[in-house]
Amino acid sequence: MIKYKLFCNSCKKNFDSWFSNSKEYDKLKKLKLLNCVFCNSLKVIKSLMAPNVINNSKKNNKSKMEDKKLRLLRNKIKEYQKFIKKNLEYVGENFAYEARSIHYDSKKKNKGIYGKATIKQIKELNDEGIETQTIPWIEKKEN
Repeated sequence: MIKYKLFCNSCKKNFDSWFSNSKEYDKLKKLKLLNCVFCNSLKVIKSLMAPNVINNSKKNNKSKMEDKKLRLLRNKIKEYQKFIKKNLEYVGENFAYEARSIHYDSKKKNKGIYGKATIKQIKELNDEGIETQTIPWIEKKEN
């Protein structure tokens, strides 16, 4: 995994993002799947950054606190996922279609939905006035 500091040329904000390797960033950029987390613009570039080297044998208190915060965040995301799975209907890859069906025919479903959609589909839904939310999702690891 590699972490890049990214910069949006549209809203002029910095943010971090993780990639499986350096080629993954280039691939996503080329396919126009890399967007700003603040304004959804595709005008995102890598910023200059220095490598962060950690000596695991001498972890300082700050990195221990960061590890704790990361565990708390991960647990909170898992809580949200549990709530979503319990209270919403999973529609998989049909999310955009189902969202439109609900929006344009309010009698169709009483229960909210969740599923998968591309950035383009989310943008189109928002342009149509269909409110969506994107949330981080942690997949269970199979051992």
